[in-house]
Amino acid sequence: MKFKEKLLLVLILLLGFFLRFYNINWDSSTHLHPDERAIVMQTIPLNIPKNLSTLLSPESPMNPHFFAYGNFPLYLLKISSLVGALLINSRLEGYNGIELVGRLISVLADIATIILVYKITKALFENTAAFAAAFLYAFSTFSIQASHYYAVDILLTFFIMLTLLRLIKFYEKPTLINASLVGISFGISLSTKISAIPLIVAVFTAISLDFFLIFIKTPHKVKSWFPHLPAFARSLFKDGVTIVFFAILTFIITQPYALIDSDEFISQNLIQSQMSSNAYIFPYTLQYVGIVPYYYELKNLFLWGLGPAIAIICFTGIIYFLLRFKQLSKQARSESLIIISFTLIYFLIIGKFAVGWMRYMLPLYPVLTMFGGIFLIRILNIYRDVKLKIVGSFLTIITLLVLIIWPLSYISVYQKPNTRVSATEWINKNIPAGSTLAVEHWDDQLPLYSQNNYKFNILTLYDQPDNTTKWVVINDKIKNSDYIIIASNRLYIPLQKLTDCNKYRECFPLTATYYKNLFSGRLGYKKVAEFTSFPTVPFLNIRINDQGADESFTVIDHPKVMIFKKMRL
Repeated sequence: MKFKEKLLLVLILLLGFFLRFYNINWDSSTHLHPDERAIVMQTIPLNIPKNLSTLLSPESPMNPHFFAYGNFPLYLLKISSLVGALLINSRLEGYNGIELVGRLISVLADIATIILVYKITKALFENTAAFAAAFLYAFSTFSIQASHYYAVDILLTFFIMLTLLRLIKFYEKPTLINASLVGISFGISLSTKISAIPLIVAVFTAISLDFFLIFIKTPHKVKSWFPHLPAFARSLFKDGVTIVFFAILTFIITQPYALIDSDEFISQNLIQSQMSSNAYIFPYTLQYVGIVPYYYELKNLFLWGLGPAIAIICFTGIIYFLLRFKQLSKQARSESLIIISFTLIYFLIIGKFAVGWMRYMLPLYPVLTMFGGIFLIRILNIYRDVKLKIVGSFLTIITLLVLIIWPLSYISVYQKPNTRVSATEWINKNIPAGSTLAVEHWDDQLPLYSQNNYKFNILTLYDQPDNTTKWVVINDKIKNSDYIIIASNRLYIPLQKLTDCNKYRECFPLTATYYKNLFSGRLGYKKVAEFTSFPTVPFLNIRINDQGADESFTVIDHPKVMIFKKMRL
């Protein structure tokens, strides 16, 4: 790589790091990400047992008893926090500090993903497209947001991309070592999150690709297949067994209690699989009742995850790639199929889920930006060929500015205090101690600290059936409260939609009426404070209302908070 190319890649990585690391303590150590909070709470108690028999038992202090995600991210966080506490500050292994270690891991993992995007794009296509792809992923809004949390999705995306790169290397040189490396990276992907299982399709594609291409070229000449069958069978057995063996071995090493505590592992994963086919299974998944599979995921990816400008480049890039597929070298065509097979199967499986959190689609973002990089370079080459160089340069600058305007607008969210933190400060300053606050269950309770100063009435709005018996209890709590605090749109958005009891298995007509009366003032409460933090276009100060995005995009780091005060008659 030439010096200028190294400099360009370093610049992209530095920009990506800045966007992901900026205000990494965005919630002022109040643990507002529920998944991150769960991971932290399960990680802190982990400890090395005194003897081998305890280590190999389900009661081991190394067993997190938490399999909603893989255990590798927990062990990685525990080790990293201990190192951080030893070298930097003992606070980094405690509850208010360990999450910052995790967030730094996320940042570094996503920077490594940018490098993988560059490497894979360069291997498949061309050097300039690799830089463009890395640039697009560096400015991918949802990956920027997800890097501010220590959930598992950033790590999962990294290890999936690493596995795809190893598969490409294996296809180029199918040695035992390369097969083993594929298995190791695949195993860690699985111990990060079991949803990495669609990678098995890419593995099979890499092993059987040459035979498959022969079949495509001569579909009617069965005799021509036979000379290749023995080699294919040997490769399928030798390489397939090697990859599967190392994947299983790595999975067991990095998540041993999936085997040792298999009953709990199976039980928790069954619950997770039920959630993927049933949006009614948890209260917080009711938001997904009635969504259109695939369309819902693509809509959020297009409007918010990548933003319209980068998304248009990426999706147009797929079409452009398919149109010039035959012009690629044989090796590039073959290796592209490894990437495409995973992408297609992953989208078809995950996109059909009954729940559609945006993070489920994160592993596809790097692949989309790879195709976007191909098309972006094509556009920039057209600008370069413009006779008037100044015009071409101007168009290039305008194009790049349009591409980065949404991610830079989103970063403005982290330039302001978190809305729940601001609301907490307002409550502690303006609401008298001893007041009774009505708050919604299944949401973060405000204020975030100094809660001992107040009394709380918990409004159980998700409860079923939504009848007068339920509301006798809730109305009594409302009557005896001084304030109603809504910490986000987590409840009022879905519950106002699920009003038709003939259409929905769970319906909330009385709850919807309650919200209507509360927001209109007919309930006897007046809104006295509202806290919002919308993405804002730099320099133009234009706010972008993203309340229509998937709830998970707004509810964690910039929810809309409303405080209502009872009006004394």
